[in-house]
Amino acid sequence: MNKNQVAGAVKDAAGKVQQKVGEAVNSPEQQAKGIAKQVEGKTQKAAGNVQEAAKDAAKK
Repeated sequence: MNKNQVAGAVKDAAGKVQQKVGEAVNSPEQQAKGIAKQVEGKTQKAAGNVQEAAKDAAKK
């Protein structure tokens, strides 16, 4: 597991929390920011997955 995978997972989780808080306080802006953060986190995690796959393939 590399730092992009970890950071991506953290951003995804933080985005989920932010989205739920936005729902709780009826704030569409916070909900949108939370969703955007989730997308950013998932993208970063996916990039980390590609890096790991490339590193593993290079070892073979």
